Amino acid sequence: MNRKTLVLPAVLGLLTPVLAACGGSDAGSDGDAIVVGTTDRFTASSDTPAPLDPAYAYGVDTWNVLRQTVQTLMAQPRGDGEPKPEAAQSCRFTDTGNERYACTLRDGLKFANGDPITAEDVKFSIDRARSIKADSGVFALLSTIQLVETKGDRDVIFHLNGPDATFPYKLSTPVAGIVNPDDYDKKKLRDGFDVDGSGPYTLKAEVKGDEMVKAVFTKNPHYKGLLTPKNDEAVLRSFDDADAMGAALDKGDIDLMTRTMTPEQIEKFSNSSSSDIDLIETAGLEIRYLGFNTDASPVKAKAVRQAMAQLIDRGALVSKVYGAQAEPLFSLVPASITGHSNSFFNKYGEPSKAKAKAILTGAGITTPVKLTLNYTTDHYGTATKPEFEQLRKQLNDSGLFDVDIKGTPWSTYQSAERKGEYAVYGMGWFPDFPDADNYLSPFLDKDNFLRSPYANNEIRSTLLPESRRQADRLTASDSLTGIQDIVADDVPVLPLWQGNQYVAVRDDVTGGEYALNSASTLQLWELGRGMSG
Repeated sequence: MNRKTLVLPAVLGLLTPVLAACGGSDAGSDGDAIVVGTTDRFTASSDTPAPLDPAYAYGVDTWNVLRQTVQTLMAQPRGDGEPKPEAAQSCRFTDTGNERYACTLRDGLKFANGDPITAEDVKFSIDRARSIKADSGVFALLSTIQLVETKGDRDVIFHLNGPDATFPYKLSTPVAGIVNPDDYDKKKLRDGFDVDGSGPYTLKAEVKGDEMVKAVFTKNPHYKGLLTPKNDEAVLRSFDDADAMGAALDKGDIDLMTRTMTPEQIEKFSNSSSSDIDLIETAGLEIRYLGFNTDASPVKAKAVRQAMAQLIDRGALVSKVYGAQAEPLFSLVPASITGHSNSFFNKYGEPSKAKAKAILTGAGITTPVKLTLNYTTDHYGTATKPEFEQLRKQLNDSGLFDVDIKGTPWSTYQSAERKGEYAVYGMGWFPDFPDADNYLSPFLDKDNFLRSPYANNEIRSTLLPESRRQADRLTASDSLTGIQDIVADDVPVLPLWQGNQYVAVRDDVTGGEYALNSASTLQLWELGRGMSG
């Protein structure tokens, strides 16, 4: 029979990962722990010495570790929806302008080592991330904070520099995680793989060389919060590739696998008659896009970027590489998020060589335009290379471009992109929280995480602030649409597709349907032992 299960979250909401291979280890080595496989790698290097510091980490991979271990004032509930108090007992805006936000901590809150948590610890943690300003750009999520104030041991008041209806979501992200001042220096990042917090689990990292190859999460006896862990221990193991991970699942060495399964594996499990493994499909809000260094030749010319937008056939790209597992995307904002607009389709319509040629000719651009499309070889799955081969073919077949492609491991790719070494590069985005703002601000606002030189004053000074004033996000649609239309015209980024997400899980593990939320956040606390229905 078909073992595929489709999960539709009640509210679609809403960020990209790395570990070293453990291969197929002895199934009994982790006892009765829930063992999750991944192809992600967590690497400490000279460029990224502090991959798990909340003030630095900014990717679904590292956040998947921090969300198990570091507590935030607010958290996304099961099924997404509005964030709910987590380390906080209560939080609310205390003014009509969404500029003052107050939280009261739960009574008796403690770090995993037993130290009490006070309002001053919250202030320390958030001010620390804001002042360090790590080059990952994650601090920008806290950019609307003007001042953090405390009253007594349990009350924290955030004074914002302008209205920000999305602020409760931002307090649910790991950059706002509460850390112990005894373990984290106020002025510098904490190198390595140690994490100390008050989340549902503590972490023990198994490290080989500069990589964490295994993460053991043990239930935190001092945890007080929104979540109810359904297991005492969970393990995250890494594999060199999806095939090795799949073989481990077949053998029973792991209980569940998530990122990153291949399209072939998804099809195999979807059509399998096996009674031992279920494939669970959930609505995901991952997007893929091309980014541009708008100061670099030859894409400094807007006409070159526009011609690429006019030529690329998203439908053909998706069907040839991902099939039914993805769909074309014509905006940075996915179709299921309030405020989405098909701005790229509205401007460019169907792919057209003639229109692309007219754009280049009108700007005096000599063809063919020679450029390199850069992609990472080990961060988004094995389908990335075929995807870029298709992009190269589409552009070169037009005769208007002379495109080469180049793959680079994520450990060096990410830092090279931030340093502006690539004119064109492929990236993915897993949103931090379920709002259109989080598909726009991180790419277009000041201190954006791409380090993009592109700046549009209307977006930064008018449209983004306007959109944040509206607690009713439908009311913000006009501002959000205006931003998306400007992006379609200027093309600092070129959206390609949005995808679903998949979990393959053995039948004796419960909670697989909640293993990932729509932002690909790993929710280990949802997994338990026992026969599923």
